[in-house]
This record gives sequence, C-alpha cells and structure tokens, in this order.
Amino acid sequence: MTHPAEPIVLDPAGTDPHAEHARLRARGPATPVDVLGVRAWSVSDPALLKRLLTGPEVSKDARRHWPAFEETVPTWPLALWVAVRNMFTAYGADHARLRRIVAPAFSARRIAALRADIDTIVAGLLDALAAVPAGTVVDLRERLAYPLPIAVIGRLLGVPEKDRESFRTLVDGVFDTTLDAVAAQANAERLYALFHAFISAKRAAPGDDMTSLLLAARDEEGDGSRLSEDELADTLLLMISAGYETTVNVIDQAVTALLTHPDQLAHVRAGRAGWEDVVEETLRHEPAVKHLPLRFAVTDIPLPDGSVIAEGEAILASYAAANRHPDWHGPSADAFDLTRVTKDHLAFGHGVHFCLGAPLARMEVAAVLGALFARFPGLRLAVPAAGLERMPSLITNGHRRLPVLLGAPAR
Repeated sequence: MTHPAEPIVLDPAGTDPHAEHARLRARGPATPVDVLGVRAWSVSDPALLKRLLTGPEVSKDARRHWPAFEETVPTWPLALWVAVRNMFTAYGADHARLRRIVAPAFSARRIAALRADIDTIVAGLLDALAAVPAGTVVDLRERLAYPLPIAVIGRLLGVPEKDRESFRTLVDGVFDTTLDAVAAQANAERLYALFHAFISAKRAAPGDDMTSLLLAARDEEGDGSRLSEDELADTLLLMISAGYETTVNVIDQAVTALLTHPDQLAHVRAGRAGWEDVVEETLRHEPAVKHLPLRFAVTDIPLPDGSVIAEGEAILASYAAANRHPDWHGPSADAFDLTRVTKDHLAFGHGVHFCLGAPLARMEVAAVLGALFARFPGLRLAVPAAGLERMPSLITNGHRRLPVLLGAPAR
C-alpha cells in the first residue's frame, strides 16, 4: 500500500520553514515530499525517525540501496549529497571502517586542546568589534558567526588561512538549494579542485592536524581498511561542511533567539539558565540543518497509518520538524524556553551517524555566546526580527545577514 497523499513540494529557498514543517507533521509520522524533483518520504515524527536512524532497515548508501541513483544523479542539484564516498553515505561495516579512521581526530583530548585556541580567536574577533565606531550597524554573521568556526575547523584540518575563504564560499554553494544542476556541478568541480590541491600540498608537508592523520590512514599499507583517494577528499568535504556551516548557523540562531526573547536572556543573566542551556534549546528550536538528504529503505517499512515505505524509496530526515513535534515537547514545542526541563533534539542526528563533532560545536557556541554578551551587554538587533532574511536553502537553517547594534562595550 502506498501513501494516497500528493507529495508536498518543499520550497528550495526555505522561505517559511515553520509553516512547511507544520504541514509535514499534520500529514502524520511520514509523508511523501518532492525534494527538487526527487520523491522521498519526509519523516517528522521523532519516535519513528529515531527508530529508522538506528535500525539496519535504512541505509545512506545510494549506490547500493537507491534504484533511482544512476538516472537521478546527473540532473539532480543535490547529487553531491548522495554521491560522496565518506561516513555520511556509508552503510554497515563500511561506515564503521570510515568512522574508526576519522574518530581519533575528534578525541576528547584533541577537542579539549582546542579550547584555548577558541578563546583566543573569540577574544580577537570581539576586540575588532569593539573598535567599530559607535552606532555602526554590524553584520554579526559575517563578523563573528562565520570567522570563528572556519578558523577552528581550518586549524583542526591544517587549512592555510589563505585558502579558508575559498573553502567557505564553495561550501556555502553546497548548501544552496536554489542552484540548478549545472551551477551545483560547477561549484562541486571548483571545490574538489581546491581539495585536491590542498591534499597534494599536505601530503608533501604533513603536520599535526587531522588531514595529516587521514593521509597517514590513506597511505598505510596492510589491513584493507585504509581510505581510498575519493574517500579522503569526500571525508575532508564532510569535515569542513559539518564543522563550519552548521556551527555558523547555531551561533546565528542563538544570538537571534536571545535578542528576540529578552525574557530568556534575562534568565541567563540572573543565573536561572546557563550558556549550555542556550546551546541546547537553540539546537532544538532552530537546528542548523532542517532536512538532511537522503536515506533509503533497505526493505519495506510499514508505517503506523498502514502505508509503506517501499524497499528502495528515498527517506528525508526532517530534523527541524521533529524537534518541534508536540508529541515530544508538548504544546509549547514552538516556544524558545531556556527553562524547559527536557531540551532533547535531533540536531546532531541519531544512532551510528551521530555527529562526531558535536562536542566541538557545543564548546564553540557556548564560548562565543558567553563572551559576546559579556562584552556587549547592550547588544540588540538593528532591524525587526521579521526583516531577517533566511539563507536560500531547504537544508541549512540560518540568515543571510544578522545586523546588530553592539552598544557600548563593557569595560
């Protein structure tokens, strides 16, 4: 039995995501959607989504488990999201192999060692903001939310400062779901040319960084578990995009939420909530990724309403819709509430594909928020909240700009 409903056509520009997510939830635990011309099942029920993310009945390997792969990829703007060969698209033993290779770069020791670097970067960025003439409108996304994560992931991967802006621009293109297939392919080609030049330079001069660790794993002889050359480039793409773009959005959304909910900021200043509460409630309320393409049914999956996700059909994990599901967070699920007892969310995924970089992202966001609001206690939006323009994407969840007035810096 297939679902009788016509697919909901997801807006490529993501202009009104909350209304769209409400429509998805109203259709039940899962419903057909159109993702830039590809039919998939959007899963917005958190209980069902968790089940599908932890069981072997769902795969991320499009080549093995999506019959439409060969005919779809040449003309689909999101082809890169299903065609890469890294942890993001791996299944079963292959995923375990890749995760085992990458995990040491995100060890607790390596992440903890980055804290001093993060504090130094944040201090420098805030010093630069403090030097801005009084009354100047500042784009906080451009001046703070962007440069911190790109500097941190750049140091972790060993990306030279001169190349970070190029990586940033091209990674932004990967998340832009308004590009057509030709533009998306051109962006991918430029990105991979940059990656291969970077890999060649790093192979010639390795250092104490994640890319050098991955290169060592790539070039080891022996047990058959090493990275292929394609897997190496695609793994670096995953690390930069996951470690940079998503963290930018969380910083952006956290600042926006606090400036548009002064009662919640007051909780922090009065000690009734901490910066960790801000991070977790932001991840629940406005996760960095709205929908994550794609997964695929390895077998027929019966749904509670009697419909079936058939073997080989595509599945879209609709994290943002699930995070605000009233079955999970009650009638106040749409509210930004730092005193909420349970702030559970799926912003970092669930199951074997849970984000390895989650501790780093949480540390970055908490550090920058605490320092920002201490340094600029009079910080406020320079435009009405309704005037903030969203990034053109059904995947990424941030604003094009975050214009603010800093106010006088604290002494």
